[in-house]
Amino acid sequence: MPLLRLLPRTLVDSTFLRVYVLLALALALALGLSLSAISLVDKVRREQYHERLAEVPMTLFAQRLVAIPEARRADWLASRGERLAVDLTLHEIRDYPMGYFGRLRLSEGHTLVGRNLDGNWELHRRLPGEDWLLRAELGDVSETQLRELVRVSGEWLQTLSPSARQRWLERLSNPAVPLALGDGPPGETSGTASGSDVVSRSHPAEGALSLYWPFSHGLVSGAAPEAEWMTVGPLRPYRPPVPVMSLVVVMVFGILSVVVYLIVRGVEARMTRLEQAATRIAGGRLDTRVKVQSGDFLGRLGMAFNGMAAQVQSLLRAQQDMTRAVSHELRTPVARIRFAVQMVEDMTDDPAVRHQLRGVDGDIAELDALIDEILTYARLDTNATNGGGLETESVEGRVLSERVIASVSDLHGHLDIVLVTGPEVEFTAEPRYLQRALQNLVTNACRHAVSRVRVSVEGEPGLVRFDVEDDGPGVPERARHEIFKPFARLDDSRDRRSGGYGLGLSIVHRVMVWHGGSVMVDTSPALGGARFTLLLPRRDTAPVREA
Repeated sequence: MPLLRLLPRTLVDSTFLRVYVLLALALALALGLSLSAISLVDKVRREQYHERLAEVPMTLFAQRLVAIPEARRADWLASRGERLAVDLTLHEIRDYPMGYFGRLRLSEGHTLVGRNLDGNWELHRRLPGEDWLLRAELGDVSETQLRELVRVSGEWLQTLSPSARQRWLERLSNPAVPLALGDGPPGETSGTASGSDVVSRSHPAEGALSLYWPFSHGLVSGAAPEAEWMTVGPLRPYRPPVPVMSLVVVMVFGILSVVVYLIVRGVEARMTRLEQAATRIAGGRLDTRVKVQSGDFLGRLGMAFNGMAAQVQSLLRAQQDMTRAVSHELRTPVARIRFAVQMVEDMTDDPAVRHQLRGVDGDIAELDALIDEILTYARLDTNATNGGGLETESVEGRVLSERVIASVSDLHGHLDIVLVTGPEVEFTAEPRYLQRALQNLVTNACRHAVSRVRVSVEGEPGLVRFDVEDDGPGVPERARHEIFKPFARLDDSRDRRSGGYGLGLSIVHRVMVWHGGSVMVDTSPALGGARFTLLLPRRDTAPVREA
């Protein structure tokens, strides 16, 4: 992989270190993204909070300046700046140094807030309908400045009619600086309410401050002036938006979980390929190999796996070659012995000798049949080991079964061998080896049956089923997995006295594995003996060459 070439050799050779480093990098990336996102969100919200705080006084000052002739504006700004301890100045917008986005926001009626090189706050607001820019510079805001700011604002609002005053308060109010009209301040306030003094109230639990200023409505029935109070606040300090930051953290760690999944998924995919290869080899496909893409632990494991598979395949091939060679070589001496026995039989008329010779001839026939079984099994095993293909063609299940029954009926005339009636079942398979497998099962059933053998063929969704049943002693449950091994024999009801070499069922199993099917044995519900079942995958397409 090209990415692996960019990594240090230590990481390339160690899967654990590479995964560990990638996870650590993903965690560091998630942490960096979290901090950056939180910092960005906090900065935006903090700037928004400061702009809302500055919106009220800068809007009021801008409105006052619009109503004042230009010749008197400098004096008015100087007097108000002296009262508030704020440097207030006017500048022409076209000559003021400011970026494009700052000018755009000013034109949209926003108040800009920032800090200069001296660390002081700078507030900017454009006068409505004019090309003048109001600038205010101040240090950190004190409670005295807040009181004076409320007093200056109240003095201007008092000059308005009650309805206009209410509209301006609603217009200026925002979440950072709530403005409202009320009957008076609650208890626990500081300051006096005489004249135009501002009354304040602190909220220690929230770290907030509320300010109150009275609007006088004149005399009522000769009594003292009735006052309507302007409430400013509570003014709360800025607090980070915890829900928003929590959402950011959740989103970032969601991204982290996806990254970690992709990292682990890559390792899991490579392990899955090893598992699949091991499963194919366990199923007899010894030509299976694992694709090795790197030199790390999993890569070395894949190379060791391929070496093991090649060694096992080589050993099995050598064993099969030896078995096949020995079986072929045995045919020559067996033929010589048979020829010699026939010559001796022709040279003597002694009944006892002829009886012994017939026994020897039977043993020779059994030995010849055994050699044929060994060669058949070796041929099937060789094809599976070397990944040989399977030539398939269309097969009619009932015709195949009738052909098998006809071939064994003459040898077992005392048995009732029947094919259960049913519809024809057509499928694709290798007909020669499939007939050999079915014939081995029918022959095995005839060898152990008492009087009846029954064969049935059924087509089921996705598969074809052959059942061969007999009324013999059956197969013990503990031995049902062992009888399909080469040269396996039962020691009780179906023992060696019934004949056979222990290879017939092994050949059946190998043929079914080669076809991608299976063979199993249980108890026949109809006859009470053994029931052997062949299951073949059913392919309704045209014959193909299967690997």
